Amino acid sequence: MSDASTAVKADGTEGPRPRRLTYAAALAGLEGLALVAGGVWMLVLGVTGSPDDRGQAVTGGVTVIVLALLPLLAARGLLLRRSWSRGPAVITQIMALPVAYNLLQADSVAIPVGIALAVVAVAALVLLVNSATTQALGIKGPGRSS
Repeated sequence: MSDASTAVKADGTEGPRPRRLTYAAALAGLEGLALVAGGVWMLVLGVTGSPDDRGQAVTGGVTVIVLALLPLLAARGLLLRRSWSRGPAVITQIMALPVAYNLLQADSVAIPVGIALAVVAVAALVLLVNSATTQALGIKGPGRSS
């Protein structure tokens, strides 16, 4: 009787997946999907629109889509309780904060997007450094080998 939320890891960590870990995975996955959507949008505009440099627009869209793999893989790893996944998830949140700041500096519709991105990034960081999350991932603190 194996359930995805009660996975048993190789290091002996077992039991139900904490909600904080699930929420962190959901936020990382949401960011990844938003990046995919933004990359596809850039790609479509680069191909169908009239950009100054079509090659640069297409390359930008493809780059954003490829960058979406980081939070998507991290989200999958968090759901599967892989300890390696916390690093990419934290890096994604740290990279999102300057982007949110730049969006907040705009005088446009980008301000609400910046607010939403900042809230998601900070919430995900809080969830990722939570002790329940680190225990569920089997991450030991410095000097705690056993």
